[in-house]
Order: sequence, then C-alpha cells, then structure tokens
Amino acid sequence: MSITMNRILLSILALVFSQTALALDIQSWSTSNGVKVLFVESHDLPMIDVRLAFKAGSSRDGEKFGISSLVNGLLVEGTGKHSSEDIANQFESVGAELGHDSLRDMAWVSLRSLSEQELWESVVDLFAQVAAKPSFPQDAIDRDRQAMLISLSNRKKEIGDVVEDAFYQNLYEGHAYQIGKHGTASTLQALSRQDLVKFHSDYYVGSNATLALVGDLSLQQAKRYAEQLTRYLQPGKPADPIQPAQMAEQGRTVNIEFKTTQSHIIQGLPVLSRNDPDYYALYLGNHILGGSGFSSRLMQEIRENRGLSYSVYSYFVPMETSGPFQMALQTSNNQVEEAARLLQQMLLDFIADGPKASEIEHSKKNITGGFPLKIDSNKKIVEYLSLIGFYDLPLDYLDRFNENIMAVSSDDIRDAFKRRVKPDQIIRVIVGEPS
Repeated sequence: MSITMNRILLSILALVFSQTALALDIQSWSTSNGVKVLFVESHDLPMIDVRLAFKAGSSRDGEKFGISSLVNGLLVEGTGKHSSEDIANQFESVGAELGHDSLRDMAWVSLRSLSEQELWESVVDLFAQVAAKPSFPQDAIDRDRQAMLISLSNRKKEIGDVVEDAFYQNLYEGHAYQIGKHGTASTLQALSRQDLVKFHSDYYVGSNATLALVGDLSLQQAKRYAEQLTRYLQPGKPADPIQPAQMAEQGRTVNIEFKTTQSHIIQGLPVLSRNDPDYYALYLGNHILGGSGFSSRLMQEIRENRGLSYSVYSYFVPMETSGPFQMALQTSNNQVEEAARLLQQMLLDFIADGPKASEIEHSKKNITGGFPLKIDSNKKIVEYLSLIGFYDLPLDYLDRFNENIMAVSSDDIRDAFKRRVKPDQIIRVIVGEPS
C-alpha cells in the first residue's frame, strides 16, 4: 500500500497538467441490461472512480415526499447477504470509498478505489449488490426515518434552510420540484417498507441509470467492469419525463417572520434546463450580473458601493426542466426594503441594457481561464461524465465548453435575458424580523 500511495503522490502533478491540456476521449456504450456507460481512460493515478446515477431524485416522490432520500440512504444499510457493518468493513479494508446521495433530479451511488486488481475486484460485486439489492431492514428504516425527521425539524431553526425551502415551495407550487429530498413530517411517518421496496424496484433499474467510469482501466476492462457493476439491476423502464414548471402569472412577495438581525432575501423564476439552447448566453450573462464574486455587478453595487449586504449573488440552476434563476442577499432588518428594491432594479437595468463589452471580455477570460480547474481530477471528471450521460448532453460538451462561451455576444445575452427572465413574474421570499 505504501508503494501505491507513493505512486499516487508522484502522479498528481502529471495528472493536473495532462488532463487539463488534452481533450477528454469519452467512450460510450450500453450494458446488456440497458445502463448507459460513459468512460474516460486515465492512467495518471492508480485509481478508479465510479458514479452510478438514477432518475430517482425527489422529483419522483409523487405524493410520498421524502421517499427518494430515505431509499437512497438505506442502500448501505444491508443487502440480502451483508449487514451494514459488513458493507462498511469490506470497503474500508481495501481503502475504497463508498458514497451515495439524492437530489431533485438524480440519486446516485459512487465508488472510489485503487485500481490494483485484487483490491478493486474485492469490492465490485458488493457495490453492485448495494445499488441493486438493498434489504431494507426495518430497524434501519426506523432509524433513518427518525434521523430525517430530526433534520427536518432542525431546518426550521436555520434561516438559510427556511428561506430556501420557502422559495422552492412557492416557486414550484404543485410541481415535482416543490418539496425536495427532505420530505415532510407527515409523509415520512406514513412510508412503509413496501413503499420503499416498490420505489427502488421502479427507479433503480438499468434503463433508468447512467454509469460513469474514470481511471486506470483499458476500454476492454471498463466494458467488463461495467457489466459487473450493474449486473444485478433489472432492465426495467426509464422514468417518465418531468413536466416543465410554469411561471407565476403575476409575481409576489412572501414574508416570513424569523428572529434574526440579518434578513434573507431570495427571488427568482423557473427558467433553465440542462439542454437549453440559451444555456451559454444565460450562463455568461449571469456571470457578469451576479455569478463572479467580487467582480459581479451585484457585488460591486450592493456591497461595495452601498454597503447593504455582505453577500449578494445570482445564479442559474440547470435541471431536467425549468431549473431556477435565483438572486439572493442578506441584509440588516432595517435595510430590507432598500436592498430588495435595488436588487430588482439592477435586474431590470441588466435586462434593458445588457452587459458592456469590457464586462463580456473580462468574464470570458475568467470562465475559460478557470475551466481547466473543473476537470483537474478524476473525481471531478466522473461527476461531469455522470451529468453528461444523465442529461443526454453531447459527448463533446466539455471539449466545446470554452468555444461555446467565446461565441456568445452581447446581443445574445440581452436577447436571452429579455425572453427568459420576466421581472414582473418573479417570486420573492423575505425571511427576517420586520424593523
């Protein structure tokens, strides 16, 4: 192990320079049970990174809010042959890392292991069982459910969680994105073991999955391991598409009282999908408006010039459909009205006038210059591969990212913002203590 670890340390510099300088050669195919596979061969480190993603996030909860998160958390609590202790001990004994999580669109299971054949093959089959054959023991269900209920209760005490939950609930009222993975107390308490088993059997299937592989493997090895990693998944059928969210016909402000010295303001609209033709124009435009830290317009005016907020930002969250455009800040209670008014006015001005040529040039240099850092490790690459496969993005998405950013003009940004961001339909949530 010490020799292997030395090899890892000596390879880090080579990894950084080689992977950021060269285009990624992404290979793609499907397994015998319908899992889409994306693979990048990389021998700079003796490591293999795996991410197996399913369309099984909270947008698939239906009326059983929280079920997706509970199911995903229980994957590591036992299989038909292994207890949770067995699973943890077997991965730890060979230095492998097992991960899992769920979001609104996606639920996933990940593996990171040394590529030494004996170590790697000792965990491949167990990983496949964890993803496809959870046993859902009742004591683990009760324990994880209780932990989720405690977490849900704690979210009501944290102002950042309160404003985020209220924003999504009002922005996506009646839509699959409304509640999120935390669920509700009443639905969590009502979930049965049978509900969990059915959710897993419906969504954790081959035709609803994407497997991303990066690391010290040949293509031939990758094809063999892809079959092994997914061998227990039933073919099943893909999840139905999520319907687009509708913007509110008329914007509104929701005020929530919360004892605090700093009020939180968040506002936005459902706008952007991962495959959206306006993605690059909106991305670059937002980088100028509020997505570039201290150099953004929002930060310069609201924090630096006016001193109304320590933190202010905006961003798009591209999702399977209608991901939100968000603008947010924190300010003292007696400055809420002024800060909210200025936040909205700066958006109106940006939509009307668009960015300056100097702002576009600066942001393009910033985005393209920092892009290599987004793929400077196998772990980052496997996450991008998973996104590319999950959202059916083109295989050259990463290779052409900078090219697509550089092609955006001022007119493109102004046109995209005017068509897609409607200020009079914005939902605003203010959480704080009225002054």
